[in-house]
Amino acid sequence: MLKTAAANPFALMVNPEVVLQAVERSERLARLSSRICRPLDKPLIPKTDEAEVALYDDAIESDEDAV
Repeated sequence: MLKTAAANPFALMVNPEVVLQAVERSERLARLSSRICRPLDKPLIPKTDEAEVALYDDAIESDEDAV
């Protein structure tokens, strides 16, 4: 049944139980590693010291004045 269902994508919509059984039996899918991503998590961007940023900005601005 799975071979004919895979040949006809509409058969997959009619009989989704066959698809779920095939997914559960699949060794390749079982070996995949999973990772849960939550879109509302904060990004893992390191925080910078504001004083360092100010010094960098001043250095850039002073270089522009020299040009």
